[in-house]
Amino acid sequence: MTDQDIAKEVELKHINSIAEKLGLDPNDLELYGKYKAKLPHSIIDMDKVQQSNLVLVTAISPTPAGEGKTTMSIGLSEGLNQLGKQTTVVLREPSLGPVFGIKGGATGGGYSQVLPMEDINLHFTGDFSAIEKAHNLLSAVIDNNIQSKTNSLGIDARTVTWKRVMDMNDRALRNIIVGLGGTTSGVPRETGFDITAASEIMAILCLADDMEDLKKRLGSIFIGYTFGKEPVYARDLKVEGAMAALLKEAVKPNLVQTIEGNPAIIHGGPFANIAQGTNSVIATRMGMSLSDYTVTEAGFGADLGAEKFLDIKCQSAGLSPKAVVITTTIRALKYHGGADLKELTTPNVEALRNGLPNLEKHLENVQGFGIEPIISINRFVSDSDDEIALIQEFAQNKGVRVALAEVWAKGGKGALELAQHVVEVVEACDKKFTPTYMWDMSVTDKIEAIAKKIYGADGVEYSALAKKNLRTIADLGLEKLPVCVAKTQKSLSDNPKLIGRPKGFTITIREIEIAAGAGFLVPISGNMMRMPGLPAHPASENISIDNEGNITGLF
Repeated sequence: MTDQDIAKEVELKHINSIAEKLGLDPNDLELYGKYKAKLPHSIIDMDKVQQSNLVLVTAISPTPAGEGKTTMSIGLSEGLNQLGKQTTVVLREPSLGPVFGIKGGATGGGYSQVLPMEDINLHFTGDFSAIEKAHNLLSAVIDNNIQSKTNSLGIDARTVTWKRVMDMNDRALRNIIVGLGGTTSGVPRETGFDITAASEIMAILCLADDMEDLKKRLGSIFIGYTFGKEPVYARDLKVEGAMAALLKEAVKPNLVQTIEGNPAIIHGGPFANIAQGTNSVIATRMGMSLSDYTVTEAGFGADLGAEKFLDIKCQSAGLSPKAVVITTTIRALKYHGGADLKELTTPNVEALRNGLPNLEKHLENVQGFGIEPIISINRFVSDSDDEIALIQEFAQNKGVRVALAEVWAKGGKGALELAQHVVEVVEACDKKFTPTYMWDMSVTDKIEAIAKKIYGADGVEYSALAKKNLRTIADLGLEKLPVCVAKTQKSLSDNPKLIGRPKGFTITIREIEIAAGAGFLVPISGNMMRMPGLPAHPASENISIDNEGNITGLF
């Protein structure tokens, strides 16, 4: 059966009964129908957060379809609950870009899903829409101020870096000109669109402590310069209050359920290749306030999501995971060993062996943070016994824990071995993680630390624009911010064609965006785009709805 077929067979529990598992009063919930609810910030208990156990699920460098981190995270949470450990899985919200693009939905798969999957994948509780509107309100106010004769800050339109966003893959909007049509239609200037997941508002929502912190961060968004070379921030336009008002409900995490009727909190959705790639600080703290174990995921491989989760989110929020699960698939290792994408379901032990250095590097990265990794083999029906045995042998030789996980086919039962490993690692953990860099280092030293330690690069080169950006960052006094590198997920390098464990390469930074509100800088490497495009045959071709409202084609 398809993921959607499996999901439709489940008799959903009322969200009140899911809340009761967390010890919550139904009166605490803000219901969105019978199966979804918003959770108030008052639930967070910082004392419990410090006592709870946080587990991060990451992965090796993926194939285009992904390696199942969400499926693994959900299955692991089910397995931990079956072991008697009160556990909540905390995830990101799906973006419509991948839903209608190449990856499909982001609610897990098989018997390891969060429900109701159609609602979560399509609009959910409107958080993305609210983020999009708050972002574009600022865009509109900027252009209005440039046009205004009576309420003008004297903004130099040539210096404005703030774009617009929409939650769809639309490459035609990457670079546009606004303000055409005469003097009443604005001042013509070049700009463009990013996808909503790459919006600084999304990053701010996911790093804010509460509404007051959210509003302060919104006001700190850097816009550009006046003609007098003075920096302009969103607070100068007096718009942060209105933006925060639009985010009134979006700032609250969402409670749903897993297939096995366990709690799941879903909130925020930044991509890891162009943003920080993890759910909100508020949602993670909420899960840790309500559970003994909180399982969360960070997008793409450990070189992207896990690095940003630890160096940005955990540093900012004072969190420290006690175990890291590295989701590994035989098909991805064969891809990194040189096998053709069309042949990944064909047994090929030699290609798998050649791809193991990619897994090796991700293991080293996690160990470099001072956290014990656990390899989780996300089993597919095409995996051969010889291929599975080779990974197990590799793990044994490295002295690393490994578990065969059959979460797609068996749900929590397929994760019991993995869950037991996680419990043992968590109970043995008695220290905080070690970051890749300290925030007070220079910007170039921080970027170099990531490039050399995490990616395995020989060094970093900067374009003329990036060097100019570095001077701007210094002039604005923002050198102590952490860095959130935008890089391809297809390779440890910034060249998607360099698969496996590339060596002898240099990372090229072509520009550095300033996300002063979010509290980080965004070095953009290679040809990384912050507005993806659709494939030749997008997933939208398979999606439809009938007269009874039944949606088909989601996966």
